[in-house]
Amino acid sequence: MLTVGIDIGGTFTDLVCVDDETGRIELGKVLTTPADPSEGALAGLEDLLTAVGRPAGDIRNLLHATTLVTNAIIERRGAVTGLITTAGFRDVLEIRRENRYDMYDIGLEMPRPLVRRRLRTEVHERVLADGTVSAPLEAESVERAVTAVADAGVEAIAVCLLHAYRNGAHESAVRGVIERLAPGVAVSVSSEVVPEIREYERTSTTVANAYVQPVMRRYLKQLRAALAERGHTGGLFVMLSSGGLATLDTAERFPIQLIESGPAAGALAGSFYSDLLGLPDLITFDMGGTTAKTCLIRGGQPYTTTDLEVARLYRFKKGSGLPIRVPSVELIEIGAGGGSLARVDALGLLKVGPESAGSAPGPACYGHGGTRPAVTDADLVLGYLDADYFLGGKMRLDRDAAVRAIETAVARPAGLSVEEAAWGIHTIVNENMTNAARLYLVDRGEDPSRYTMVCFGGAGPVHAYRVAQKLGVRTLVYPLGAGVTSAFGLLVAPFSFEVVRTEIVRLDDLDPGRLRALYADMETETRKLLQSAGVAEPDIRFRRSCDMRYVGQSHEIRVPVAAMGEDGDLGASLRQAFDAEYARLYHRTNAAAQLEAINWRLVALGPRPRVELAQRGGSAGGYRGERRVWLPEANALRPCPVYDRYGLTPGQTLEGPVIVEERESTAVIGPGTVTVDSWLNLRVTLAGA
Repeated sequence: MLTVGIDIGGTFTDLVCVDDETGRIELGKVLTTPADPSEGALAGLEDLLTAVGRPAGDIRNLLHATTLVTNAIIERRGAVTGLITTAGFRDVLEIRRENRYDMYDIGLEMPRPLVRRRLRTEVHERVLADGTVSAPLEAESVERAVTAVADAGVEAIAVCLLHAYRNGAHESAVRGVIERLAPGVAVSVSSEVVPEIREYERTSTTVANAYVQPVMRRYLKQLRAALAERGHTGGLFVMLSSGGLATLDTAERFPIQLIESGPAAGALAGSFYSDLLGLPDLITFDMGGTTAKTCLIRGGQPYTTTDLEVARLYRFKKGSGLPIRVPSVELIEIGAGGGSLARVDALGLLKVGPESAGSAPGPACYGHGGTRPAVTDADLVLGYLDADYFLGGKMRLDRDAAVRAIETAVARPAGLSVEEAAWGIHTIVNENMTNAARLYLVDRGEDPSRYTMVCFGGAGPVHAYRVAQKLGVRTLVYPLGAGVTSAFGLLVAPFSFEVVRTEIVRLDDLDPGRLRALYADMETETRKLLQSAGVAEPDIRFRRSCDMRYVGQSHEIRVPVAAMGEDGDLGASLRQAFDAEYARLYHRTNAAAQLEAINWRLVALGPRPRVELAQRGGSAGGYRGERRVWLPEANALRPCPVYDRYGLTPGQTLEGPVIVEERESTAVIGPGTVTVDSWLNLRVTLAGA
């Protein structure tokens, strides 16, 4: 049987197929079809199955990552959504936290809520912070609220009542009325979507979940039907933002947990290579056609967070977007990809991105009608890409079109030659990515020189060397099949799900019995989800953690809950774990200050699939000849050796500058030593490192 991973990105859709018995891996890459992303994915799947000579009925599991949720929110293409909330809290989406993300901008713009004010209604009830009911739910107000939003023609309703994270009974009752009076309308209740403290973030997340729920349901229904028509009867699973796989039922109930679906797959691939190569600390650099992503892998595991923002008005200004409280792989994402467009602004300065040509029309060199220069056009003009070998020769690039676009929009206005303008585009996009990655690393107190960078994505290997050089990274790894590594990450992801409960308690008042009961309840919930995905009971593992802070602080750090001991044992172990993590982050602790725990978290995991990469035997060395490429060390075009990735020999050593080509990506390597390992990964030590 076969296992297939499909990752739909903004410009390209990546596919990986592995034969479960022989271990043979086949790769595919096609342009994404923006109007209907499943169209390109299915076409790529048919090409992949043709290449391996197998029918769709031989697919045991199809694993899927998609940008559908993110794009629906950014482009405001979600469902017409209503909100039912506690009386007095109708405007929480606009009041937000009353803070300004830019103190000195008198024309400051806030993100527009996903629910219009006329579609927000109130019910009379009140639950207190400890979960006790101060005022019972008034049945008449519920019926009035549901009727009002249903009559307005909504497709989805979010229910977010005050303090429902401690007691969700009133939300459940409202759900029952919605199901009776408005059958067919999608319903999201906060006590299921995000049962944790902080009213605005909880409401924003629940509304976002409702907003994309009908969109995701339609998409998955169409995808499932299209696969069935092709004879697929196996499993279909989706990647969550946390880096775990989930069933379609989970995806339909909690689609907001797919907000970082694709980037999470790339982080899981980084974790796989961390284990394979014995490198516990890595930086992943994933650059595709639309965006570039960087994630930290420490101790073999990616950083995680629950503090996300989507649809920011200003990319680097926290607070300018919609907050989403879901577990996610933590990464920095920047609008810098092969499709990022270049221009000269009113001051005569060269700018690149974040606007992207996407897949339609794409960069000028794609020949699909694009006339504005993109990063891929610059890379082609600089000689880094072979016009006749893009996607292994399946897609020929038009170098003349790239030259015309750069000359018209950049070279002539800036008074540069076409090659100088192309190098300027290449350099600026590298600087943009370097600055974002440096900020991400410094914020976490990390020294880039300690890390190895693993680079992938269609454009990642083209740009990684210069980004690493600017960051101070000394070693690089280019995986085989780097252009579709994110899709490969789907094949090595475990089934998992994370839940959270808010219970604010000082460590001195901790009740181990109450905590054990809390975790037992979460284990029961997540165990059912994993068993529905086919994970056997003995294979399920649990990972516990909690969000803690000093009493009086407003932000928490996450620490592991390693022991569920009796009485004081648990409190002591939590104090020790908090002190260790706080000292790592801030290089100091306060032994006299009291601690409190806020949120208690549980991750349930199935076993990580075992994918054995076949070690390659000897070959002919892979030398193809020379090509004139731009070498910044010479500030000119110079002959550079070009190698075929599939012809390299394990143990072979190359000296940069050198170019190594494969079907889905091209590695552009500057001065340094390149060693080919047993899996045909390229391990690069930068010159001077």
